[in-house]
Amino acid sequence: MPQRTIHVAAALLLGPDGRTLVVRKAGTTAFLQPGGKIEPGETSEEALVREIREELGIDADIGTLRPLGRFSAVAANEPDAVVVAETFLLATSAVPVPAREIEEIAWIDPLHPPAIELAPLTGEHILPAWRARRSA
Repeated sequence: MPQRTIHVAAALLLGPDGRTLVVRKAGTTAFLQPGGKIEPGETSEEALVREIREELGIDADIGTLRPLGRFSAVAANEPDAVVVAETFLLATSAVPVPAREIEEIAWIDPLHPPAIELAPLTGEHILPAWRARRSA
C-alpha cells in the first residue's frame, strides 16, 4: 500500500534559556515540534504562525521565522504516512498555553534531550539539524 504524505510546518521554538518546546497531542505518546498541516492557499510560514497561535496561544511574526530545513520521516501519529516538514527556528519569551489537541508540553534541552518518546522527525532530523548548526 502506498504511503500517504502529510505536509506540515514545524517550529524549533527556542526559549530564552536555549531549551526548545515539544508538544504531545491528546491520545498519543510521542512528543514533537509545534506546528501542523499546511492548509490550501497557505505558505509554510503562514501555517506555522496560525498553528502556534491556535495550539499554544503564541503570536509570532512571520518575519521572525528562520528556515532550519525540510525534513521527512515516518509520521509518529498517523499509520502508513510520511510527514514532510518545512521547519523554522523561532525564538520566543512567550509562555505557551496548550489548547486544542495539545495535551502536554515540555521544554527540553535540544543538545541533550531527556529520555522521553520523541517523534522520528524530531529525534532523528530536527534536533540533529539544530545541533549541527550550533556546532558549525
